[in-house]
Amino acid sequence: MVTDKPSALDTMLQQDDLTAAQADATRWRYGFYVVVAGIVAVLIAFAAAVFATREFASLFAGVAGVIGTIVGAYFGVQAGQSGKARVEAELARTQELAIRLAAHVGTANAPRVVDEVLGRRRG
Repeated sequence: MVTDKPSALDTMLQQDDLTAAQADATRWRYGFYVVVAGIVAVLIAFAAAVFATREFASLFAGVAGVIGTIVGAYFGVQAGQSGKARVEAELARTQELAIRLAAHVGTANAPRVVDEVLGRRRG
């Protein structure tokens, strides 16, 4: 039966997509604040060390390494989480499609359809 109204499953999946998008935006925002706070702390420590020792060049190398690590970790984690979220969303859509197809095919035709689509089982 085809209707214009979304099913309860469609409505729930749309809610999950909205929640995932909000969580992603929040993760980016707060992650950015943490990175900025970390960089500010490192720069303050660098300024104090330069003031105390008067050695700029050797301390700058360490600061550049730490800041590079912080920024690289931030973008690495964000990219990994974003990829994970996309895969989970695709998995949910694929599972929904499988459930809908299984319901449409019915139990009487299921073995024949599975054999046609996936091939006969060996064993």
